[in-house]
Amino acid sequence: MTMPMSDPNPWAAAMNNMGMPPIGMTGQPLLPDFDPNLGMMAGITPINPMMPGLGIVPTPVSQDVPVVKEIIHCKSCTLFPPNPNLPPPATRERPPGCKTVFVGGLPENATEQLIMEVFGQCGDITAIRKSKKNFCHIRFAEEPTVDKALFLSGYRIRLGSSTDKKDTGRLHVDFAQARDDLYEWECRQRMLAREERHRRKLEEDRLRPPSPPPIVHYSEHECSQLGDKIKDDGKFPEAVRVLLTWLERGEVNRRNANNFYSMIQSSNSHIRRLIGEKSQHEKEMEEAKDKFKSALAGIVAQFEQIVSVFQAASKQKAWDHFSKAQRKNLDMWRKQVEEIRNMHNEQLMGIRREEEMEMSDDDMEDVPDSKDSEDSGVSQAEALKEENDSLRCQLDAYRNEVELLKQEQGKNQPVHSEEDSTHSQQLSFLQQALQGMQKQLLKMRDELKQREAELEKSLEDKQQLKLQVQNLKEGLQKLQSTHTMQVSVTDDIPHSAGIISTFLHVHPFGASIEYICSYLQRLDTKINPSEVEALLSRLPCTFRQELTGVGASLEKRWNFCGFEGIKST
Repeated sequence: MTMPMSDPNPWAAAMNNMGMPPIGMTGQPLLPDFDPNLGMMAGITPINPMMPGLGIVPTPVSQDVPVVKEIIHCKSCTLFPPNPNLPPPATRERPPGCKTVFVGGLPENATEQLIMEVFGQCGDITAIRKSKKNFCHIRFAEEPTVDKALFLSGYRIRLGSSTDKKDTGRLHVDFAQARDDLYEWECRQRMLAREERHRRKLEEDRLRPPSPPPIVHYSEHECSQLGDKIKDDGKFPEAVRVLLTWLERGEVNRRNANNFYSMIQSSNSHIRRLIGEKSQHEKEMEEAKDKFKSALAGIVAQFEQIVSVFQAASKQKAWDHFSKAQRKNLDMWRKQVEEIRNMHNEQLMGIRREEEMEMSDDDMEDVPDSKDSEDSGVSQAEALKEENDSLRCQLDAYRNEVELLKQEQGKNQPVHSEEDSTHSQQLSFLQQALQGMQKQLLKMRDELKQREAELEKSLEDKQQLKLQVQNLKEGLQKLQSTHTMQVSVTDDIPHSAGIISTFLHVHPFGASIEYICSYLQRLDTKINPSEVEALLSRLPCTFRQELTGVGASLEKRWNFCGFEGIKST
């Protein structure tokens, strides 16, 4: 950008403030030691809105950062900057792909050469549309040059040294909406969209799994090879897919029907193999389940042993010899082991419950069969009723036809013997059909009654089965309750016997049953004297009943004799 200037110093200062290297008339820089990072005001980032090639998308000039504008001297005009205290000139919203600017406030004597001289320094200009009035539209070759042209908005322009009103003006530069810019922008967007679609298609094609190989067409050679492949267990899935495609294409005709029949027969022979494989897999699954259950039971048993070790270590005989830290660790380990043991126990019990549920489902399979038979009986009865109604309607129609024929025969006496024979034949046919329909109707009625009787019988059997199932459930609940009672009694016997032994050992002269029960009821309020006496009488080697006193003071006392056998030995 070279142009003669009357005074290069202000131009150099203005370009320096904008971050551009000042250039003189000969094309050499006016300031050899120019540094674009330096400006006239400290702390302000230097901007260069008029330097071409800043980037594809220009960054707008921030309104918060003040820009020092200086006087610009051109060849035939001078540009004076606006008052820095005034607000920046207002602009409209930038249209997409804008390359055209509106320039207003031009001097009346301004020419296209003057406009080219002032705005040509922003960038390449493709077109200038000048109005008869003092404004014009300038279209640039690139979008970033529009921002550089907006930098001149607000400058006062003067042609030469004239002060005439026709030679002065105030520039107002703003975005302009042009159809050419919008069309180019839309074309560019469509091009980018096409490129993006092409890129996505390439990516999808790269990630798409390979398509299966095409199915060959039918021929005698391919048919013979396919027959061998169908017989092979390893190649059967692929071969049967080819056979299915041939059948769907309609390749079967009379000449090759035998070949297709043999291939279908070979495919059918694989059913037994597949059923055998399924049963083998089911057997392996059951064996794996049993193996897992047995291994889990062994693991639970080992957990139980570890828990018993911790319980033995928690007893006073061994517990007193451990330090405080060791006791803390032992407690923590014992809790962890118990939690793991309980978790595995629940898992094992869940497996057993599932097996019991499967067994109960197998036992209850007969009940759904009865339900199915009941439903089928009801549906058959309804079908018989509908067929009976249709037969009745047909019978009524035949009767009406017979009556109509009789009436016609009575009214119009036949002249010829041939007509009599035809009418008699029709009547005989209708009578035979009527008899057949009556027989069929009677047969259907008998079948309907039989079905109803079977249905009633099935309902009675169903009620009996329900009663049997209910009785079995009640018996099972009773057995479970008696079993739990026996278990509770057997569990309480050693505990109660130990407490009574300790109590009687403290009382060497014996104690009455009431005294013993009063002591035990402090521990368990459900204990009664009869149960305690039965327990004591059941253990004669440990407890002995003695009578003390005379007459009215006669009293039964129980003594502890468990150690007498040891003393005698």
